[in-house]
Amino acid sequence: MAEIALVIVSIDVPASMFFSLSKILGFFAYPSNVLIAIGLLGLVLLLTRFTRLASWLIVTSLVLIAVAGLSPLGNALILPLEQRFPPWDASRGPPDGIVLLGGMISPDVSAARGAVALNEAAERITVTAELARRYPNARIVLTGGSNALIFDEGIEAVFAVRQLEALGVAHDRVAADEQARNTIENAVFSRLVANTKPGERWLLVTSAYHMPRAMAVFRAAGFPVEAYPVDWRTRGPIDMVRPFASLGDGLRRTDTAVHEWAGLLAYRLTGKTADLFPAP
Repeated sequence: MAEIALVIVSIDVPASMFFSLSKILGFFAYPSNVLIAIGLLGLVLLLTRFTRLASWLIVTSLVLIAVAGLSPLGNALILPLEQRFPPWDASRGPPDGIVLLGGMISPDVSAARGAVALNEAAERITVTAELARRYPNARIVLTGGSNALIFDEGIEAVFAVRQLEALGVAHDRVAADEQARNTIENAVFSRLVANTKPGERWLLVTSAYHMPRAMAVFRAAGFPVEAYPVDWRTRGPIDMVRPFASLGDGLRRTDTAVHEWAGLLAYRLTGKTADLFPAP
């Protein structure tokens, strides 16, 4: 059996610092974290002389949590991201390669259970397997290391390769990058692994809501790819006015959308990308 192709690239200190800082600040990119923190601060202030401010913070927290969790806010925020890049047009001919971004497997659960544990973004890997069967000459680059800052959750690429094999993809067709910890490193390492030739066409497979940020960093890394969005979370504009049946579902959707918008803004402000909201 052929060995999986791996790339070993050293990460410079600024890149490591950016990763750590982004993970720390990323906590506040999830509205649910911020809103519950406001409420908890209010509870603490109830024990002080600032009871009026405490009451205001608690009420504000509860109201905003209800809005973020039950209203269509999450759908309204994620829809522009999902609609930005249309489905890929197969009429242009077969691609030379496919880049699959990680994020569809829970490596810590997979390691603990001894089985590949797919999450709600599983369509990324199942669609890639379908594309591999449809285009048997296309090379496949899989990128996904560990994005954990504190706890060791394991390397996603190891389990993803195993799952691709289980779905019928030949082992020697997959080149894996096990180091990438974020989307920027996904792009940089994928380009090195792919070692593309002039004129080649590569597809980028990732969730539709994540596609704008992914395309921005791949362009900045000098890796021209064509968007192949999957894993849509909405039906389309009709969901702009569709409330959520449970608080948890709405908060999760709002968190996902705001985190993605925050990532687009952070990458642009730090010069990691050239466009705030890249277009096709």
